[in-house]
Amino acid sequence: MNYLKTAVLLGLLAGMLVAIGGHLGGKQGALIALIIAGVMNFGAYWFSDKMVLAMYGAKQVTEAEAPELVGMVRDLAVKANLPMPKVYMMETDTPNAFATGRNPEHAVVAATTGIMRLLTREELMGVMAHELSHIKNRDMLISTVAATIAGAISYLSHMAMWFGGGRDNERGGHPAVLILTMILGPIAAFLIQMAISRSREYGADRGGAEIAGNPMYLAEALRKLTYYNQKIPMHNVNESTAHMFIVSPLFGRGGLTSLFTTHPPLEERIKRLEAMVGLVR
Repeated sequence: MNYLKTAVLLGLLAGMLVAIGGHLGGKQGALIALIIAGVMNFGAYWFSDKMVLAMYGAKQVTEAEAPELVGMVRDLAVKANLPMPKVYMMETDTPNAFATGRNPEHAVVAATTGIMRLLTREELMGVMAHELSHIKNRDMLISTVAATIAGAISYLSHMAMWFGGGRDNERGGHPAVLILTMILGPIAAFLIQMAISRSREYGADRGGAEIAGNPMYLAEALRKLTYYNQKIPMHNVNESTAHMFIVSPLFGRGGLTSLFTTHPPLEERIKRLEAMVGLVR
């Protein structure tokens, strides 16, 4: 269901791009916006591992330096039928972790020193399995495609704002429709992009539970991580990287705010994991 939801949302984004492109700038305008957004986002996709690791001061560790973490990642990677990713650590008390890399052959998993101190071995296993599931599902690529299309829609809206809706005016369109399209288009694209991010988290939770062999490992870890990320918040968080962490360093409060978050509600994530008990070996 998560794969289907992701495919539907990506299709909806693409449909929005075609519709808004034709409305504001025609096929040529939509194509130019898509190319510009694609170059920017795929550049980030290609070099994302180096950028985000440098951003958070992460350092690569060997098995001699972090035997428990590296050995655990190796065992889980074998179970998931994945190449061994590079393992990095971040020096911060905030417990969190993320995965990055353009494909399974160039993947990285990173954990904070805080998460190493806080979680039990089983809980840490659930977290690392979740990150390996992101790698296996190629979620970095999916996020980049979504960001590219959403970015193209935003570019089209900005172009229309600065240069006017020439295409729309030629067809005698109402100016109010143009204004609404310029304002609501990027917002709708952003909301869909966030929904895709949340669907990939559900997928990684499920895949991680299967890799670890027990969904409660991750469920218990999520409870602790959410609580302590609010109690010991991570400083200097770049909003563009929040979706990469297993729990967001940026917190919404439910209601309409949840539409703008990159992660699903904790209660729903745990509920889905608990429903898997007895179904995973």
